[in-house]
Amino acid sequence: MSPDSDAIAVVSQRVEEFLTVRRGETRGFGGESDVVQEAAEAAVRGGKRLRARFCLTGWEAVREHAGAAVTPDQPILAAAAALEIFHAAALVHDDIVDHSDTRRGKPAAHRALEAVHRDRRWDGDATDFGLAAALLLGDLLVAWSDDLLEEGLAQLDAERARAARREYSLMRREVTVGQFLDVAEESAYTGAAESTHADRALAVASLKSARYSIQRPLGLGARVAGGQPAQCDALAAFGHPLGMAFQLRDDVLGVFGDESQTGKPAGDDLREGKRTVLIAYAREGLTGGARRTFDELVGDPGLDAAQIATLQRAIEESGALARTEELIADYARRADKALIGAPLGTHAVGRLRDLATAATERAS
Repeated sequence: MSPDSDAIAVVSQRVEEFLTVRRGETRGFGGESDVVQEAAEAAVRGGKRLRARFCLTGWEAVREHAGAAVTPDQPILAAAAALEIFHAAALVHDDIVDHSDTRRGKPAAHRALEAVHRDRRWDGDATDFGLAAALLLGDLLVAWSDDLLEEGLAQLDAERARAARREYSLMRREVTVGQFLDVAEESAYTGAAESTHADRALAVASLKSARYSIQRPLGLGARVAGGQPAQCDALAAFGHPLGMAFQLRDDVLGVFGDESQTGKPAGDDLREGKRTVLIAYAREGLTGGARRTFDELVGDPGLDAAQIATLQRAIEESGALARTEELIADYARRADKALIGAPLGTHAVGRLRDLATAATERAS
């Protein structure tokens, strides 16, 4: 296996070990607790383990520079696995907020729970049950992520544990506020100054994705390893612009991605009306009737394939796609520059560059 597939395997194994313990606990609760346990396991499994991979590599970068062993130990495995369980919670809640029916090519958690209600012929409204149950599922996953993180931190000295806990807590606050701002942006968009649309979208991307997906996971790994300020600063200077590039790539895929690879319907971001940088740039490049038509279509959940194609053409012809690609490349260059001369392990820096390429040039 490659080093990256090794990382995915060891983190997934740690997640499974944690789920096994929780499964035994849940059985003792009785009733229909098996439903939420099975839903939790389904939510946690799968995915690219991106946050865990950055966390492990941040830890490795500090350890390697110090000449210490870089075989993952229990504290860093627990931290990396906790990130993945928290991410599962975020996705469960995100799909409710976005009214998404699918996740990774399968029914979203609230839709899967809705189906359980129907299959078991329970009383009441299945849709209402699915939404309520998924909200509680997300809350349970957040609690589990805390439990697992603390299992790992208990094996560290007090100073490292405090630093890691602060990094993790900050990540949670940032992504929650970022998610709220994203929701608020869709409601306040028409009343805000058009000249600020792109800047506001970038601010949301910073909190909701750049810090959450890459910068803080790197920082968490570095803190668990006992990283010095210069090392943590270098990783942050690398992680934030890379996270911005990652989110912008995600925005492009949300409009132009292949459903067979992304696991979500083509053009789904257009149906949801996500106010991304790509959309802001498109509106800047369109005028008159073309922009009015664009605004009327974006956010319509009933968009058909022909209308999606019309919007895709408008985005390309407005120059928005090219501008976004240029911005992705610029952020990627900034990230790479931050690694030059950084007090980090040489092998780990190479791994960070590989992860950067995978995050910004992905096709799915």
